[in-house]
Amino acid sequence: MTRSVRVVGAAMTPMSTRDRSVEELSLEAATGALADADLEPRGVGLVVAANATGGRLLDQGCIRGQTWLRRLGLGGAPVVNVDNSCAGGSSALHLAVLAASAGQGPVLAVGVEKMWTGDRSATLAAIEDGLPADERAGLRDRHPSEAGSVLMGFNASWVRRQLERGWATVRQIAAAAAKARQLAAVNPFAQWRTPVSVEEVLADRPVAGPLTRAMCSSFTDGAAAVVVRADPGASGPRVAASVARSGNGDRDYHDRLAEVAQEAWKQAGLGPGDVDLVELHDATSAEELYAHRGRPHHPRGRAAGGEPERRAGRPGPPPGRHGPGPGRRGHVAAAGQLRSPAGARGASGPDGEHRRDHRRGRGPGRRARPGRRMRGTRGADR
Repeated sequence: MTRSVRVVGAAMTPMSTRDRSVEELSLEAATGALADADLEPRGVGLVVAANATGGRLLDQGCIRGQTWLRRLGLGGAPVVNVDNSCAGGSSALHLAVLAASAGQGPVLAVGVEKMWTGDRSATLAAIEDGLPADERAGLRDRHPSEAGSVLMGFNASWVRRQLERGWATVRQIAAAAAKARQLAAVNPFAQWRTPVSVEEVLADRPVAGPLTRAMCSSFTDGAAAVVVRADPGASGPRVAASVARSGNGDRDYHDRLAEVAQEAWKQAGLGPGDVDLVELHDATSAEELYAHRGRPHHPRGRAAGGEPERRAGRPGPPPGRHGPGPGRRGHVAAAGQLRSPAGARGASGPDGEHRRDHRRGRGPGRRARPGRRMRGTRGADR
């Protein structure tokens, strides 16, 4: 990036409600971010709106941002829509950063999902829209799941690989989930705010293989938004690097995650030891531990998950600090943590100076969401 881009406004909705429309959620997040930036809607230079499931679940196949934000008062501001599955939110932020760096700003990026419709099978189908259509049937055959989700089948296969190779134990996976719930208990935006013990996680209802319900992400309704700009006088967290990659199925997704992370470290001039908080896309607590095997966040030999009881409590494994994790907020980007006091409640750290956000989407390769990706799919990383 040739110009310094800063996050000047951020907001998000609580993730624990099911009775609000997608328009209400979108407007709340966008209005909050604009207010935080002290910016009027007509002062916005560009809007990037991200959503993955609105076509199937809400009968809004296109122009979602224009439709759901039409009461915001944006005037003639251009609205660009992003549909990049689980990487939608971070893809929108990536494009916003590029646009602001190029001089088109301020830019409003909004991510919203409404997954609760009363029809579980429809929501699962919408999630699986993030898989190549011609591969879905074969993937379901190869990755069966008691939960009816091929994506949970993926995660169950990752768990078995972790156990077979000695990378983690079931108790460590449960401890990571308990850690997430402990952090969520002090986050007012979290979906599930009741702490659970490692034993309660292990005793919860089975979902797929060794995974129990408390280890897995749940359907979530919510929205988040940020305003970025590159004006010389702008204040707020600086975007040190923004890197995007897509997969083509030629490698394991953990290898691609490490590759993208290394590029982000290079661009930012930082390393894992400089980061206080990692917001990692972890649809299950097992995926969180597996993702750290690639060492994109921690120095060699210090990957997460080595000590089960430590994982269950704060502050978590050094040097990174992890967001509330699977099922506590859902997969809408935690934009509010960039500027609001919720960031301090969500995870501990010296000063929250450096933050890293990883979202994985699925390009033409393999996999998708609440048990997301396996091989070669990546949307955006920051």
